Amino acid sequence: MATPLIGGLRAALLFLMDAGPRRTLLAADAQDPVTPRLHVIECHAQALASLLARLYVAQVFLLSGLTKLRDWPSTLALFEDEYHVPLLSPELAAYMGTAGELVLPLLLALGLGGRFAALGLSVVNVIAVLSLSEIAPAALLGHQLWGALLMTLALWGAGPWSLDAWWAARRAKRA
Repeated sequence: MATPLIGGLRAALLFLMDAGPRRTLLAADAQDPVTPRLHVIECHAQALASLLARLYVAQVFLLSGLTKLRDWPSTLALFEDEYHVPLLSPELAAYMGTAGELVLPLLLALGLGGRFAALGLSVVNVIAVLSLSEIAPAALLGHQLWGALLMTLALWGAGPWSLDAWWAARRAKRA
């Protein structure tokens, strides 16, 4: 017998691994010869857009994490001198930030726990902006773009071309 806590955790996990909404074609629209074709094009365009957004943002954060990993002494120095992460020691912030930039992009690119990865990278993105005392306008625009893409993925899911969608389809076949 599942307790309410276990049931709530299961529901939260299923939400975080949900690939997103699936729009179905209405019966009335299926009578029109053009609408079903447009529906297929729309579904493929949305799937491609979410895949490209996932891959773009994942690449940005993964490359940043790899740069931090390559020159760890400089990373520690940056977190001590430049990045002022609230509530964390510079060393802990460096470890957590780098780990987030290495693990979460891989999950996002695969679309595995896509909402979770997008929310996690959103936190990394916001902390990166807040921890710098001065940020160049071009860099701020980049962070805003990444934030918008991440929020879209967090709200709508990783899309149909993701491991989340594959897992949901397998789960549905078993039910």
